[in-house]
Amino acid sequence: MPSLGTSSLIIVGGIALVAVVSLALAVVLRKQVLAAGEGTTKMQEIATAVQEGASAYLNRMFRTLVLFAVLVFALLFLLPGDTGVRVGRSIFFLLGAGFSAAIGYLGMWLAVRANVRVAAAAMHSNGRTEGARIAFRTGGVVGMSVVGLGLLGAASVVLIYRGDAPAVLEGFGFGAALLAMFMRVGGGIFTKAADVGADLVGKVEQGIPEDDPRNAATIADNVGDNVGDCAGMAADLFESYAVTLVAALILGKVAFGEQGLVFPLIVPAIGALTAALGVYITRVRGTESGLRAIYRGFYTSAVIGAVLSAVAAYVYLPSSFAGLTPIEGSDFASETGDPRLLATLAVVIGILLAGIILWLTGYFTGTTSKPTLHVARTSLTGPATVVLSGIGVGFESAVYTAGIIAAAICAVFLIAGGSVWLSLFLIALAGCGLLTTVGVIVAMDTFGPVSDNAQGIAEMSGDIDAAGAQTLTDLDAVGNTTKAITKGIAIATAVLAATALFGSYSDAVRQALENVGDLADEGGLAVAMLSYEVISPITLVGVILGAATVFLFSGLAIDAVTRAAGAIVFEVRRQFREMPGIMTGETRPEYGKVVDICTRDSLRELATPGLLAAFAPIAVGFGLGVGPLAGFLAGTIGAGVLMAVFLANSGGAWDNAKKIVEDGKYGGKNSDAHAAVVIGDTVGDPFKDTAGPAINPLIKVMNLVALLIAPAVVQVSIGPDANHTLRLGIATFAALVAFGAVILSRFRAAKVDAEARLEHEAHLV
Repeated sequence: MPSLGTSSLIIVGGIALVAVVSLALAVVLRKQVLAAGEGTTKMQEIATAVQEGASAYLNRMFRTLVLFAVLVFALLFLLPGDTGVRVGRSIFFLLGAGFSAAIGYLGMWLAVRANVRVAAAAMHSNGRTEGARIAFRTGGVVGMSVVGLGLLGAASVVLIYRGDAPAVLEGFGFGAALLAMFMRVGGGIFTKAADVGADLVGKVEQGIPEDDPRNAATIADNVGDNVGDCAGMAADLFESYAVTLVAALILGKVAFGEQGLVFPLIVPAIGALTAALGVYITRVRGTESGLRAIYRGFYTSAVIGAVLSAVAAYVYLPSSFAGLTPIEGSDFASETGDPRLLATLAVVIGILLAGIILWLTGYFTGTTSKPTLHVARTSLTGPATVVLSGIGVGFESAVYTAGIIAAAICAVFLIAGGSVWLSLFLIALAGCGLLTTVGVIVAMDTFGPVSDNAQGIAEMSGDIDAAGAQTLTDLDAVGNTTKAITKGIAIATAVLAATALFGSYSDAVRQALENVGDLADEGGLAVAMLSYEVISPITLVGVILGAATVFLFSGLAIDAVTRAAGAIVFEVRRQFREMPGIMTGETRPEYGKVVDICTRDSLRELATPGLLAAFAPIAVGFGLGVGPLAGFLAGTIGAGVLMAVFLANSGGAWDNAKKIVEDGKYGGKNSDAHAAVVIGDTVGDPFKDTAGPAINPLIKVMNLVALLIAPAVVQVSIGPDANHTLRLGIATFAALVAFGAVILSRFRAAKVDAEARLEHEAHLV
């Protein structure tokens, strides 16, 4: 096991202490949130129903995923490598998965208790200030927990495994990413099935308000906000945190030696301090916009994070590459320049990228920005033009966002002087710089569903006056924008992490080839399987397959929401039809039946996208080789960033366009324009809250799978241990699993369609 110096170990120990302090601060913030008043008895009853539904769903989902986690835990032992590393990788896979699940559960648990407190705060004269404080500090609890657990996990691996830490961290990042993807997909299907079903029947067909208690899907809708946005996004940002650290440490070992294993931990540790500052200074002043207060907290913490990171670089790193401490596998002797300056610039680029993405996403989705105002204005000509204008906004914003991310990567490449290995490490450091803002980012995201739920609870209870209702409407509009912003930043983090993991994959292939030895006797096919040149037809096939997988994954997620939402529509219609007392308020809707349908359908749909993400890279790698697998990853990253931004920003623009009309523009509620924007919002729901966000962990899961299998692909493809029968057998099996899951999904869709047709025909009779 390569050793680390005493000073480095002391620093890593200090970072672990910072992680513990972050978790302690999360406990303090949690206590402050729970100390707020819970409102009226009716509000508390509604909140309790939401709490029970959210807890029941997550508990059932975790029980479903335990077997999957155990299976992956066992499979990791089969990969090549040192026994100690393989054991550690498997153990920390479970730890990463457990941390991701814990973050998701914590986000949900507190959010379903904070929502009623925000609703209660809106009943008072200072409701706007107090409600925003409760919602943001709820997110602060989750943000500090993300920072604390992420740092604690990474620092523990470095302390235990020293120079072998990067290989073990692959398991930690994989566990975090895999659980986050499942929580994103499952929670996204749940929340958007309920939301779409509630809107289509309640608002469009029955003409009743969004959170009217007569709508049987309202409780499920509020439950979904928490299991999708709170639990799913918290887990998503945690895995981004973990995976970025994994990539930074793998590449840091090659580019910076011992210091490369420590400095990537120092930067997010600084982020823990700035996150705490950002949470505490974010408060609404007087009549100012809640969004302005959140922006102020974000930018203040970002600037301080950049300054402190620069100080840390100049204190910890040497003035030349000759002063770096080599460990086994390090290769940086030929590099020139000042490591302190390079590291500082990379971190600053990452922080600037977060700030620019924040502004750009806010511009394309905010209620006062031209693109969203344009989408709202198209409601005057019907739902078709609303849908078309939202799609246009999504496509345009995707280009600008992808261009900015690409510019950041190019800037890092330029400051690295064209050195590929150094630039890849600096890209990972830019990701670490972006992570300095992650605590505030999580707080911003959680603000959205908490304020949305608060509005729902207030409307369902009927215990709030017009001024309080307007306060909650304003907070909800701010929350819509912050949710869109955090999705944009999460996408940027995913691309930086995936780009760095791309370099880690190349390093894994290089080491595997060194272990194989002389390739002089290998034939042309073997050379083609190793080729990274895009001009190679087989590598280009990998690029196409990677991009196609993103499209297939997105289609499966949206189709799953469509099927589940259809079941909700039929159930809510049935209750209105068979229980006429619902509309007069004499009969209580059967809320539990809708929650059960959402839970059943979302858990049933989990397997297909998960198996596709895990087995598609295996099929490509063992079937075509490590070169085409590299092309596959490139196609995934390229298509993934564009698709994710398009889906997230289209959905965000449609959602806030609906808010604009509901605030009185173009006829207001119950007008033709309102019906048009409701249709646009229902189209955008699975875009922005199911398929779009799930692409982030998808990209990283497939990159990590490729990184883990690369040595095995090389081993069975070339050299003395080549076994083409085994290689093709593994590829065939993986392809059958991946596409078998898709085919089974199609059969389920046909069955659901047949059941819906029979139910419709029975109703006509």
